[in-house]
Amino acid sequence: MYTIKTLNKISERGLSQFDPELFTVSADADEPDGILVRSADLHSTELPRSVRAIARAGAGVNNIPVDRCSERGIVVFNTPGANANSVKELVICGMLLASRDIHGGVAWVKSLAGSEVDVPAAVEKEKSRFAGPEILGKKLGVVGLGAIGVLVANAADALGMEVIGYDPFISVDSAWGLSRGVRRARSLESLLAEADFLTLHVPQNDSTKGMINKDTIPTMKKGVRIMNFARGGLVETADIVAAVRAGHVAGYVTDFPDQVMVGEPKILTIPHLGASTPEAEENCAEMAVRQISAFLEHGVIRNAVNFPECVLDRSGAPRLLIANKNIPNMVGQITTILANEKLNILDMINRHRGEYAYNIIDIKGEPSPKAVEKIREIDGVIMVRTLEAQ
Repeated sequence: MYTIKTLNKISERGLSQFDPELFTVSADADEPDGILVRSADLHSTELPRSVRAIARAGAGVNNIPVDRCSERGIVVFNTPGANANSVKELVICGMLLASRDIHGGVAWVKSLAGSEVDVPAAVEKEKSRFAGPEILGKKLGVVGLGAIGVLVANAADALGMEVIGYDPFISVDSAWGLSRGVRRARSLESLLAEADFLTLHVPQNDSTKGMINKDTIPTMKKGVRIMNFARGGLVETADIVAAVRAGHVAGYVTDFPDQVMVGEPKILTIPHLGASTPEAEENCAEMAVRQISAFLEHGVIRNAVNFPECVLDRSGAPRLLIANKNIPNMVGQITTILANEKLNILDMINRHRGEYAYNIIDIKGEPSPKAVEKIREIDGVIMVRTLEAQ
């Protein structure tokens, strides 16, 4: 029996995916095998020694101490793509709001409440104040063609925009899913120079933090409209505010408000609603539950952020799971111990990601505690787990 601790309210539909004969779920578990989390900050939390996996019901893992988890062999999962449609819809909405001052117009009409103004007449007189261009035929630059970026690009293409995409690390699956109408940019610089609208869909890391700044904004068209529904830190706040005030950027829409932006008339700040739909919350929860269940039950890894994808179908035999530093001769040392114990390997897979590696080994016969301890004592091994024969 496995115990799962929830640190936020997780969709009941997602939690129902746990096999009740194998899993117990509680917000009060003291020694859980796994943790399900949405936004709770784990950086200052002491993780029990029992924890083998953490699943984030969402894409970002900034609230999880990934490096600390990796050092202990704790696999950290996220749910890329589960909220992609929810974010895509908000991006398209944001693009329309950036183009036509719908928000300003609605606010102005509301301001007429309780006045003696002839509302129909006032509307006809003042409506030109809130006019803006159509998006049909305009160029949309999409930076990052992952699950969300591809959906945004395809939707904009279907709306009649000229879509230009840039992603030097695009996956095969994403490339297959991309509409034929989406044109590939030669470089980020060429995309920025062409785009009438720009939307960001990249993770925040050392190479992307502050990518929209006082140096890159002047290379864009005057009147560009920018959407950021990925991460707030991708855009330098002071620089975008200055560019909007100067008129170089016609509008900025972001899901990540801060104190500096609030009140700027041409910056539309949305309170982080990208994944705030019941469908997205359910999809993220279901995906997180499936991933942590598969790992605890079978040792397979899908969509981890700190260990490689590693999947091996169960053969019914006992299974040995090993996480280790990605250094030479690890597999050789492990297999030597198994051979000395006269344990035959029926099937195995070894994968690595950065400085860490992961092994799934199906063996004929149960490994003795002595054999497991010998493997655990190998320099560089950080986690060993055994699963009984099915």
